[in-house]
Parts: sequence; C-alpha cells; structure tokens
Amino acid sequence: MENGDPARQLTFRAVLLSIVLTVILAAANAYLGLFAGLTVATAIPAAVVSMGVLRLFGQVSILENNIVATGASAGSSIAAGTIFTIPALVLLGTWQRFDYWWVLAIAGLGGLLGVLFSVPLRRTLIVDQQLKFPEGVATAEVLKVSANPGRGLRALGLAAAAGAAFKVALSGLKLAPEAFTASGYVGSRGIAFFGFSLSPALLAVGYIVGLNIGVVMLSGGALSWWVFIPLYNEYFQGHDPALAAQLASAGAEDAAWAIWSAQVRYIGVGAMLVGGLWSLWTLRGSLLSGLKSGLETHHAGAANVPHTERDLPMSLILYGVVLFVLPLFTLYYVVVESFGVALAMAIIMVVAGFVFSSVSGYMAGLVGSSNNPVSGITISTILFASLVLLAMLGRGSVIGPVAAIMIGAVICNAAAIAGDNLQDLKAGQLVGATPWRQQVMLAIGAVSSAAVMAPVLNLLLEAYGIGTPAHAGVTPLAAPQATLMASVAQGIFIGGLPWAMIAAGAIVGVIVILIDERLRRTGANWRAPILAVAVGIYLPLELSTPVFAGGLLAHLAARWHGAAGGRRDTGEGVQTGLLFAAGLIAGEAIFGVLLAIPIVLSGDADILSVAESLRPGRWAGAAALAGVAWWMYHTATRGARKA
Repeated sequence: MENGDPARQLTFRAVLLSIVLTVILAAANAYLGLFAGLTVATAIPAAVVSMGVLRLFGQVSILENNIVATGASAGSSIAAGTIFTIPALVLLGTWQRFDYWWVLAIAGLGGLLGVLFSVPLRRTLIVDQQLKFPEGVATAEVLKVSANPGRGLRALGLAAAAGAAFKVALSGLKLAPEAFTASGYVGSRGIAFFGFSLSPALLAVGYIVGLNIGVVMLSGGALSWWVFIPLYNEYFQGHDPALAAQLASAGAEDAAWAIWSAQVRYIGVGAMLVGGLWSLWTLRGSLLSGLKSGLETHHAGAANVPHTERDLPMSLILYGVVLFVLPLFTLYYVVVESFGVALAMAIIMVVAGFVFSSVSGYMAGLVGSSNNPVSGITISTILFASLVLLAMLGRGSVIGPVAAIMIGAVICNAAAIAGDNLQDLKAGQLVGATPWRQQVMLAIGAVSSAAVMAPVLNLLLEAYGIGTPAHAGVTPLAAPQATLMASVAQGIFIGGLPWAMIAAGAIVGVIVILIDERLRRTGANWRAPILAVAVGIYLPLELSTPVFAGGLLAHLAARWHGAAGGRRDTGEGVQTGLLFAAGLIAGEAIFGVLLAIPIVLSGDADILSVAESLRPGRWAGAAALAGVAWWMYHTATRGARKA
C-alpha cells in the first residue's frame, strides 16, 4: 500500500450497490419533490443499507461503506436539481413530455460539472475554512460505529430510534403537525408569528453546527418573519393588488405565509446574491491556493502525497469542464438558434456554475445539505441569466424564459451535487477515505440518477399531471419550486418580479457584511456570516428555530463540561452527544425515505394517517421534542457527571 493507500474502497460490489440505491432513491425523491416540494438526504440511509448488504458478501471495510454512501447521495441531489427546474419547461408549455436525451444531458452534465467544480473547493472549505458540514459529520459517525460497534453504538441506536419514531408519528401517522406554530394580528394589520419545526434532525444539525450559526440563522429568520412581514402587511400590501385581495380574508398565519412566499423571501434572494459574491471574493485566496496546489500535485506526481489528500488531477478538471460544456453549448444553440446567444448562455453557465457551486458548498458547510437553499441559488442564477438574455433578446421574448430555465437547470444540478459532494468528502476526511475515489463515485452516481429522471418524470406526468391534472378527478403534482422558477423567468421578460424586495435584500446583505467585518477586525469570538443570515431570511422561520435550539444545547453542554472538567476533560461526553445527534439525523433520514414507498405506491400522502380523533395535537409533539432535547443534553453531559 503506497503512502498508506487502503486497498478496498472503489470495489465492484460497492459501486454496483451504490448505483442500485442511487436509482431507487432518485426516483423516490423525484416524486416527493414534485408532490411536496422537498427531498430527503440519502447518504446516511445508503450507508446503513450498505453496512447490512455488503456484510453478506464477506468482510467489508468502512471505506467501502463510505463509497456506497457517496454515490447514493447523488440520488437526492440530481432529483432536486432536476425537479426544481426542468418541469418549468412543461409549465411554460415548451415541452409536452420529458425528452430522455435532453433531460439526461441537462441533469447528467450539470451533475458532472458540479463534481468538477467541487474538487478545488475541498481544500478551501473543508481543509482551510474547516466548516462543520453537519451531515458529513453525522455520516462519518454512523460509519465509525459500524466499524467499531462498541463505541457509542447504544447512543447512536437509541437516537436513531427516536428520530425514526418522530418521522413516522408526524409525517406518516400525522399524530401532530410537523411544526408548532402560533400567530395572531396585532392591532389592525400587524402580524405576530412563531414557528418551530418538530424535527429532531434539525435539532441535531443545530447541535453539530453550534450556537453561533444557530443565532445567525435565527436572526435572519427574525428579520424576515418578525420585521419584514409585519412591515409589509402594515404599509406596503397595496403595492401588489392580487396579494392584497388574498390577504383581505386570510388569518394571521396564512397571511404571513402568503407575504413570505410572494414578497419577503426575495429579500433572502437579494441577500444571497450579495453574500455569494462576497463569499467568493473573501475565499479567492484559498480557492486560488487550492487550484495551484492541485496543479502542483499533478505535475509533481502523487507518489509523495498521502492518499487522503489526493483529488482528481486539476488538468483533468479543466479538460472535463471544456468537454462537458461543448454538448451543452450545442443544446443551447438548438434552443435559441443563435451562435452569439448560445455562446453567452454557455459562458454564463460556466461562470455562474462555479460561483453558485461555491456558494452551495459554503452553505452546506454551514447548515447542511438538507437545509441548503438550492432553490434560492437557482432563483439567483435565473435572475442573473435572464437579465443578460434580456439585453440580447429584448423584453417580451418567448424564448428568453426557456433559455434562462435551461441555464438554471444545469447550474441547479451542479450546485446541488457540489454541496452534496463536499458533505461526502467531509465524511471521507473523518474516516480516512481517498478524495478522488469519492469524486469518481459521485460522478457515477450523478449520471446513474440522471439516466432515470426522464422515465420517472414522464410516468408522474401521465399519472398525475404537473401543474394541471392529467385526468379528471386526479390531483396534479404541485411542483412548487418549478412553478416559482417559471414565474421568475417569465417575470424578467414580461414584468412582475418584486425588484424592491431583491434590492432590499442586497442592502441587508451589505449591512450584515459590514457588521461581520467589524467583528473580524475586533477579534470577536462570534461572527455574522452573510450566507447564514440569507438562509435564515429565505427559509421558513420554523426551520431556523430548532437549529438555534440545538446550538444552544451544544453550548450549554460544552459549558457543563468546562465547569466539570476544565482543560482536563476528555471530551467523551461531547463525543457521545455528537453521536446522539448523528443518530437523530440518521433515523429521520432513513424513515423519510421509507415513508416515500407507501406514498409512491398509493399516490396518497395521507395513506398512513390515523383518524383525526386519535391525534394528540401540537402540544404533545412539542413536549415529545422537548423530551428528546433533554435526552440529548443529558447524554452529552453524562461523561462530565461521572468525572
């Protein structure tokens, strides 16, 4: 073994199992995404399945299981990148069906570009910036326990059971709402709203990323839901007559959601645009260093480089980008029938693809892939691409929205895969894997997922319809993100986008950057990363609150350990708390996938729901989650108590 290079990673059985799982999980996520507007992370479920299946064929290594998880995780990423964008072409009336080769080219080449773009980001975000990548950490902990069952298996197993039970009770049996909400009007039109997702996984994500990110995310959510929404309802609703008519008879909670969906979430998009460009600028030195290091490693040879630091050669990355862009340029030319416009589309795709892949990777490092607002990144892409195309094609262009969606679809797949790849590479770093092998496996997984997207989408289109029912009496798939993408693309060319909100978000982004720079210069322990604030503004409040609560639990547990053991504390309790958090994520993720099976087979989201009279309600759900939070804290502090 050269430089400690392990023998068993990218084995035939691991690759084959990973492809099978990728295809199944991609199909399930495609349905869930079109149906409910969400996808479920698949790396941890794939790792757990791999542990059981590969063991049937003899001795299995932790690195083989890691390869299976890496490839299978592409299923959720390609499904998200595809269903968030490509159905918009059906909604626009451009396509009547999903052409196999077009979908394969857009999703597959976009995914491959995402893998290539993420290679130089590994050193930047994982090694240099040392971001948390919570789901990567959770996957690594699950893999480590499989290799050494005696260490922390009880904590991880019990937590996984709790996460699974919550998912079944809330998403399957519908025993309680999936979020605890409270709302009301203050005065004539002031809106007060509070939301808290009853998700153990989000609580665990907060525990892993820590209190600083939790506070910053909640600050963004507070700006969105406690400042901007009430202000809009009080003073600005007359600017959108259609929304004003909807608000006239709406309750406080419905009004808050309507304002957020139609207007305020675009403040998050504006902040995300500014934050993405600023983050890229601040990371420029590290990115260039990663590129330079990759080229130097390639020229010097890999003989003296540890296998845990070997990425795909940088020259291969550059050649691959050129190779994959050429067929996409051809597709664009077929659409717009103009060499100049097609060339502009290809250039936008490459430049914006790398920019937004970097942004996606950074946000995945902050808050995890499941909370990574890929749809927000794609909206930003479509905005940017549409403005450039507007200058070339003119207002009212029929082909303009289609061209913008084509660009956005490639970049959405690239960004989703890039963020996902970096989560996998973080897990690989923690278990001693070889980066280039993981990068190859993710590329295989991306192409495998893309290969089944068109048949799955056509099946769903014919069975249910997208946007409009396929048959009388059938409820169509809502495809919420694709509907939003179509509206944004059309809005650029025919008007109707809330530009004031986007501009306000850009101003908020600049203010947050100035605050963060001030904190940096004064050497403050806390920082205010703009992208974490932008995520908080863009996402529903109910997703930010449990992340904050989890970060607070981690902070309190760390203080307990400091008080109990000082610098002599071994950190055993802290590590057990991390395992418990990983178990919560694993249990919820696995059963999120399993619950998709009866939903897909029956076409009924409430197939497992119990009678309304048997549901204890939101207070019971909140009390149960509080119990899980106490359990995690108790587990994390147990080691200090014994000391």
